Amino acid sequence: MNRKPRLKGRAARLARLFPAGPRQAARTPFVLLVVLLLGGGLIGLLVLNSALSEGSFKMDDLQKDTKSLTDEEQALQRDIDSYSAPDALQRRARELGMVPGGDPAFLDPDGTVKGVPSAAAPLSPAESPMAVRPPEALATDVPAQTPAPDASAGGAYPAAPVPATAPTTPGR
Repeated sequence: MNRKPRLKGRAARLARLFPAGPRQAARTPFVLLVVLLLGGGLIGLLVLNSALSEGSFKMDDLQKDTKSLTDEEQALQRDIDSYSAPDALQRRARELGMVPGGDPAFLDPDGTVKGVPSAAAPLSPAESPMAVRPPEALATDVPAQTPAPDASAGGAYPAAPVPATAPTTPGR
C-alpha cells in the first residue's frame, strides 16, 4: 500500500520533472565552500595586518624625521635671533665701518624741508675696522677702493672701505 496519491494529467507530467525520492545534498561542496571562506578570511587578515605594520613603520620614520627637522629649525631660529639682536647688529656694523647717522631731514608733501640734515660723524682711527685687523690679515686682504665723490652728483660722501672677510683676532 502506497500512501501517495496517484497523479493524473498535468500534475503527473510536472511530478516527473522532480526527483522521486528524498535525496541528501552532497556534503563535499559545502565543506569546500566553508574551508575556502575561512582560508580567504585568514589570508585577508594576514595581508591587512602586514599593511598596518608597514604603515606603522613608515609613520615612525616620518615622526623621527619631523623631530630632527624641528630641532634643526629651532637651532636655525636661535642663530637668526642671535644675529638679529641689536647688540650683534651694532657690533657687526662697526666691524664693517658703519657709523650712526646724523640728524635726518624730512620732506612734506608740498615739497618743504623740515629739519636740518647733518652728516654722520666719521670713525676715529681707534674704531676703524682696519685698526682691529692683525698685520697678517692686512697683507692678504685688500679692501675695495671707493671712487671719489662726483661733484656733479651733489658731492656725496664716499663710503667706508668694506673688508672682504670679517676681522679676526690672533689666538682665536
